[in-house]
Amino acid sequence: MFVINCKNYEEISGEKIIKFVKTAEKISKKFKVKIAVCPPQHLIGVVTNSSIPIFAQHVDDSKVGSTTGFMVPELLKKSKVNGSLINHSEHRISSIEIKKLVLKLRELKMTSIVCVKDVAEARKYAKLNPNYIAIEPPELIGSGKAVSTERPELITKAASAVKSAKNNTKLLCGAGIVSGQDVSKAVELGSKGILVASGIIKAKNWDKIISEFAKALV
Repeated sequence: MFVINCKNYEEISGEKIIKFVKTAEKISKKFKVKIAVCPPQHLIGVVTNSSIPIFAQHVDDSKVGSTTGFMVPELLKKSKVNGSLINHSEHRISSIEIKKLVLKLRELKMTSIVCVKDVAEARKYAKLNPNYIAIEPPELIGSGKAVSTERPELITKAASAVKSAKNNTKLLCGAGIVSGQDVSKAVELGSKGILVASGIIKAKNWDKIISEFAKALV
């Protein structure tokens, strides 16, 4: 799994998101790698007819109806959104909310990616059986320093923690990934995929960098 979080970077604003998703679609097909894109929340509807999975960057534990301003899972599902990040380090939520949202997304047959900052959280939330646990040390996010090279033991320990839950949850690696070598190292250490943002979105050539990462995964 290769998840690209677009955050709210200006490089992806307006119609640029369409070009970006089309590039990801082409590379996904070429390398036979599952690539998912998390557009800025207000641009989700622009790209939901894509052939690749589109995920929300955040979802709220809120109900359908009079809940102004919340991202409601049921309505995302109806808009052909395939899943969501949960508890990203830039949008942390309570453990109670995380549990409710993992269960809700499972009921809706949507993909859940729970973001964690350390091995203890990986072990704790893997027990909820989300589709993925994404380990991202906050201090390395956007740093250009990859967790796979700076703190390789974190990935191996997280992989072991996720495996100990004895369910279907898989580990993704994030934070500071900027090259195909970073990706290969993460997979070698036990990750089943990657969660990346600035390393791709801020690159001058999207086609080249997404291809490099996809090739490293296979």
